[in-house]
Amino acid sequence: MTDVLAGSSQVEESAREALARARDHLLSLQRHAGYWRGLLETNVSMDAEDLLLREFLGIREQVRSRQSAAWIRSQQREDGSWGNFFGAPGDLSTTIESYAALKLVGDDVDADHMRRAREFILAGGGVENARVFTHIWLSLFGIWSWDDVPALPPELMLLPGGAPLSIYSFACWGRQTVAALTVVWAYRPVRPLPFGLEELFTGASRAVERGSLTTLRGWFGLLDRFLHRYERRPLKWLRRLALGRAERWIIARQEADGSWGGIQPPWVYSMMALDLRGYPVDHPLQQAALEGLDSFTVYEEGRCWLEACQSPVWDTALAMIALRDAGLPADDPALVKAADWLLDEEVRMRSDWAVRRPSLEPGGWAFEFENDNYPDVDDTAEVVIALRRVDHPDRARVDAAVRRGVNWLVGMQSSNDGWGAFDADNFHGIVERHPFCDFGEVTDPPSADVTAHALEMLALEGMRDGDSAQRGLEWLLREQEADGSWYGRWGVNHVYGTGAALPALEAMGIEASHPAMRRGVEWLRAHQNDDGGWGEDCRSYVNREWIGRGESTASQTAWALIGLHAARHPRDEVVERGLAWLASTQREDGTWDEPYYTGTGFPGDFYINYHLYRLVFPVTALGRWLA
Repeated sequence: MTDVLAGSSQVEESAREALARARDHLLSLQRHAGYWRGLLETNVSMDAEDLLLREFLGIREQVRSRQSAAWIRSQQREDGSWGNFFGAPGDLSTTIESYAALKLVGDDVDADHMRRAREFILAGGGVENARVFTHIWLSLFGIWSWDDVPALPPELMLLPGGAPLSIYSFACWGRQTVAALTVVWAYRPVRPLPFGLEELFTGASRAVERGSLTTLRGWFGLLDRFLHRYERRPLKWLRRLALGRAERWIIARQEADGSWGGIQPPWVYSMMALDLRGYPVDHPLQQAALEGLDSFTVYEEGRCWLEACQSPVWDTALAMIALRDAGLPADDPALVKAADWLLDEEVRMRSDWAVRRPSLEPGGWAFEFENDNYPDVDDTAEVVIALRRVDHPDRARVDAAVRRGVNWLVGMQSSNDGWGAFDADNFHGIVERHPFCDFGEVTDPPSADVTAHALEMLALEGMRDGDSAQRGLEWLLREQEADGSWYGRWGVNHVYGTGAALPALEAMGIEASHPAMRRGVEWLRAHQNDDGGWGEDCRSYVNREWIGRGESTASQTAWALIGLHAARHPRDEVVERGLAWLASTQREDGTWDEPYYTGTGFPGDFYINYHLYRLVFPVTALGRWLA
């Protein structure tokens, strides 16, 4: 007993020292305007496609090309491939795009790194086996045939919002990308490069999967063949109408920072679409877009890489919550300044979400600096929680913004009682079977993590007994996995989902003895690593053997500890070992190293390393356990 008490005392002391260092480091990262923003690291497809975009637009210059190429080379794996997250297996399409970009900037195809990449590509089936997006990029330069790209005609833009294949059937990120690509498809441009990629083709004939007409795949295959024939002689008046609609739709959704949705895919394709519609690179719309891309570029040690997105609203809300958990007073000037910044970021305009909720008044917050077209439930929930934990001098202003955000969030509840991120009732549908949709999520159905954050916020607003919260609670309880965990849509993965669900259940008044709470706790306990931390590999989205398995990370260890704390778990050996892991792995400057990706863009395909996650979540976890 004496040894146990001595060990616990040592953990307590080291954990408190770690919390103090982490809190001070987090405070030091606040920007002068009041917000926090960590870098968002993804994969080198962003950088390869940036080089290809600039080549397509005729603006690629040597200095940036060299810096981007240096970054791409630095991320290559030993087997010659490029993966989609730290420690990932090689990805065929990412490797093809990286190889093409490096050849574009002048890398010798006989160089060792190019030879190894080529061998990996050919072993994986070559260019013939790449995803649709990679084929589109290669088609732009005449390396792949547009005839072998799934049809995406601009007439799609003329379908009413409620139609099964309307652009509003896609999630907001897919919707913006599809709208732009319909224009690109209509023109099917070819701007040849001074070289080819013949060395990446296997020569094998591509098997065309017709599919039975008793399946959606079969019907979509038939539709695709019809649309390819239609492209030979489209109705001129209808095509003009559709292209005009698409052009106006794209222009109306450009954000103040020059982006589209604050994310890379619709951004680059929208620039291509505008170029094909006659907007030169010196046009104000294109200049704003290019300047925005420059602001998303990170320069370091002779290299540069592109952020796929930026997350200041999300980061600021999480930082405020963490600092309050760490004991910072509610009226601290840093928190008041952050609250002021968040209040200025409130979204007060209608956009695509209103297609399915036409009578709902605007409100809420988006993820990025500028994304007024797409506020989201997740950010809105966390911002409201953060604002309520600040003693702001203008209480009336806070109350009004919170009221609008809460009303908007309640109105965005889907008909199945859960919450998606950006849209209501954007369920898995037939659009997912479209031949074009072979990469990532294309719809935005309710998820456990987003619903959990919404419920936690509603409960803290005194609304846990209301109809909306009770229906959401029942949905969340139904979503618990058979093993006791919850799936994490926007964070990796079951550790994230479970770490979000347990605090929501606690806020909603669910007792620690409830079966759902007990099963969630037991799942977390069972998946603690031998070193005392928690980790889960991104491969858990596609391979169930990886669920709850992975190298320990600061963010995932914190999520587990936050979940255990919410479930009123005793501070036993499991918790002590988790706290000790955080304390022992902290860097001298107060943060943690975390090369592993713990954020999710598209499960199974696209992941994010949020550089601030390794700090804000440990501060929250340590603060709550040491309070």
